[in-house]
Amino acid sequence: MPSLGAREPAIALVLGDPAGIGPELIAKLVARKDLMSRARVAVVGDRWLWQLGQSQAGLVLPLPEIGAWADLARRPAGACFFPVETVAPAEITPGASGPAGGKSALQVLRSCLAAAVRGDIDALCFAPLNKLSLKLAGMEFADELHFFAHELRVKGFVGEFNILGKLWTARVTSHIPLRQVSVAITKERIKEATSRLHSALLRAGFSPPRIAVAALNPHAGEGGTCGREEIEIIGPAVEESRAEGLAVLGPYPADTLFVRAQAGEFDGIVTMYHDQGQIAMKLMGFRRGVTLQGGLPVVVTTPAHGTAFEIVGQNRADPGAMIEAYGLAVAMAENTAFSSSKPAISRSA
Repeated sequence: MPSLGAREPAIALVLGDPAGIGPELIAKLVARKDLMSRARVAVVGDRWLWQLGQSQAGLVLPLPEIGAWADLARRPAGACFFPVETVAPAEITPGASGPAGGKSALQVLRSCLAAAVRGDIDALCFAPLNKLSLKLAGMEFADELHFFAHELRVKGFVGEFNILGKLWTARVTSHIPLRQVSVAITKERIKEATSRLHSALLRAGFSPPRIAVAALNPHAGEGGTCGREEIEIIGPAVEESRAEGLAVLGPYPADTLFVRAQAGEFDGIVTMYHDQGQIAMKLMGFRRGVTLQGGLPVVVTTPAHGTAFEIVGQNRADPGAMIEAYGLAVAMAENTAFSSSKPAISRSA
């Protein structure tokens, strides 16, 4: 993606599913002028939805409007609003999945992805989406990550990174039924997930990244008596990754691995399936977790939690993870577009 010059990065903030807590979260984020001053920020979506988010958050946040993505390059640091009219208020039922909400989200995301391809923005940060709404709207992919990859014409391996403070996780498999996991785990996919995590950690300032790989079976297979994936697939993948110069260890039993990581022993963990890492990460910090869409040519982040339909309109949405997702987007955009030598993250901080 082309650099925009030695200025603050350009970030698109997407309001998320219109029926969820996203508009409220974005309003609470934009109210933080100290955070907005770090970038040239465009809040993207329907005018009525942005007004609704402010009302839900008990805020009044007048923003200057831009009429085209190219206008963002001429803006100073701070937030502005870019209207993309997608859906009428009567088409949305607050707190409920529906095709209109999914169609709205997909339309806004397509606009942002096109802007990223042109070099008009350096990163995209979106409020929570609802996968059922996206699929009801016709999305043919398992999740939004694979939608992004399709729109950006990415052919290689993609995978979500989940981030909590200084601990990152990657998955070998993600949004598939649990009964399909063992078949989907291959040495090639483990190595690719490990390599992607290593590259992302370097980009985020970890030098060198310390990565651990989780086992699939209880007690890492108990020497083959409780499963042979560790011996036949996971272990060889770790050894080949080490031979290629990556600081990676494992496979380790998943039930103790996150205890070691929480104590600071590792920067990243490669998990075998979705809940193996997500349960641990959300227990450690549900209100701070972030998802980074890995394998894409543009930085894309979002909170790790969902649309929280049960609290829509109650001014109860905690913006902590939204703030973290925005901060990561800004930091990675700065690291990519404007600096080739960011300082390493302190291990003791």
